[in-house]
Amino acid sequence: MPKVDKPKVLVVNDDANSLFALTSLLAQWSDQEGYDVIAARSGEEGLRQVLMHDFAVILLDVNMPGMDGFETAEAIHQRARSADIPIIFVTAFVADELDRLKAYQRGAVDFLFTPIIPQILHAKISVFVALAVKNEELKRQARQLSLRTTELTAANTKLTREIEERQVAERQNHAKDEFLAMLGHELRNPLSAISSAASLIALPGVAPDAVARAKHIIQRQSRHLGRIVDDLLDLSRAMSGKILLNRAPLDLAALLASCLETYRTTGRTAGYAVTLEAGPGWVQGDATRLEQIFCNLMDNALKYTPPGGSITVCCEQDDGEVLLSVEDSGVGIPGNLLPYVFDVFVQGSSTLDRAQGGLGIGLALVRRLAELHGGSVAAYSAGSGEGSIFTIRLPRGERPPEPRQEIMDTTETAKPTVLLIEDNDDGREMMSMMLSCYGYEVRHAADGLQGLELAATFHPDLALVDIGLPGIDGYEVARRLRASDETRGMKLIALTGYGLAEDQRRVLEAGFDLHLVKPVDIDNLMKAIGSCVASPGKPAAPATPPASNAPART
Repeated sequence: MPKVDKPKVLVVNDDANSLFALTSLLAQWSDQEGYDVIAARSGEEGLRQVLMHDFAVILLDVNMPGMDGFETAEAIHQRARSADIPIIFVTAFVADELDRLKAYQRGAVDFLFTPIIPQILHAKISVFVALAVKNEELKRQARQLSLRTTELTAANTKLTREIEERQVAERQNHAKDEFLAMLGHELRNPLSAISSAASLIALPGVAPDAVARAKHIIQRQSRHLGRIVDDLLDLSRAMSGKILLNRAPLDLAALLASCLETYRTTGRTAGYAVTLEAGPGWVQGDATRLEQIFCNLMDNALKYTPPGGSITVCCEQDDGEVLLSVEDSGVGIPGNLLPYVFDVFVQGSSTLDRAQGGLGIGLALVRRLAELHGGSVAAYSAGSGEGSIFTIRLPRGERPPEPRQEIMDTTETAKPTVLLIEDNDDGREMMSMMLSCYGYEVRHAADGLQGLELAATFHPDLALVDIGLPGIDGYEVARRLRASDETRGMKLIALTGYGLAEDQRRVLEAGFDLHLVKPVDIDNLMKAIGSCVASPGKPAAPATPPASNAPART
């Protein structure tokens, strides 16, 4: 235990004999009562002792030259730290009522008259020493209680935080369980439709219009599956910061108009009153990702707005920002859900979502992509049945001095010969058939070594190479083709299921001209081939693909 200082008694008296007598008398009881005695010959010396020590009680002579007892007492009690020290005045005169009043006003608690009776002095000093010990013990207990309170407060704060973290973890686990259930539902539905449509086509005697409808179903559901996989991969990349933006100046209003025209052409907005209110809004952004942001907001509006409802798309400038808003007249957002609509896996009621479909990650992806552009997203709804408004804020960019050049149209030029290297039998067969239908002469190989042999004998103008090949991978195929004088000038397009920025860098470093992520839309593939053969005969050099040829999901 820490050492506890003894209480101290201060005796102030200008008479040496009286001072010696008092201190000697007090010293007789100091060991028994547990205190120390300190002496002072004047009021000034007594004040210096008070500045250095705390005292249980002060015996103060009234009649002293210079600073008398009353003045000394007043000075002692003017100091905050010593204001509560009890003072016993010692005097040889019987004090009248006025003297007593003056003494008490200066802080006296008692009087002793000389000659002093030892028993009375002992009794008075014992009381004040005992009080000092008790006060010090109370202070120590108060400090311990304060320390314990601080510890308990910290423990309670930690416990509260742990409870909150556990509740968050439980909600997240529950959300993940629901998400996995939704994922199974969302995957099984299109797979079931594709399987049924394929079985229908294989049946004998099926009417041509039924076969056409079945093919349309297969195409639509395949695109739906592709979007599910893309959303999952995009969200994972966005959350881990692995999405690389291909920034360029673009007019957000023009992008919105183009996207809405696609929605109208495909009939997705049929039955809705869709309005576009857009002025020029130039931003420095990735066209593919900004289109993805808008499409997710638009899909969300269509999903939760019954047919016959209205959707208004706005683009306007606000100080140094460009605002994109999508307002619908749909089912709205309940107040308890509104703060969480941009969290991962959050949706509305399960009954509604199961009727409408979806994984509940679209808005989370919108927020992350907006943040990657240096912007923000907010949602507003007056409540259930009152519709909703989603607003994106992006930093305003400068309009470029010249319009961007479009890719040369090569549809009327001679078709290049194509080598397809793909290990998946079904994928290789279907892509070969599609390319042949578009007028391309195609040879194909199932692995890298066979592909190199065909390239040496066939001398194609262009090769479509899968990266994940058996034997030697697509990177090594590209390096060997570039190392040979006979195939060095061949155009190379990588086909891969990997779309991270690191994958794109490795593809281009290996010698490919373009990097496309599976599944590749046939229109995008035709544009990519066209861009590669726009200047035939020149050796290929690794370069970043044009923005219009960038894969829909990278």
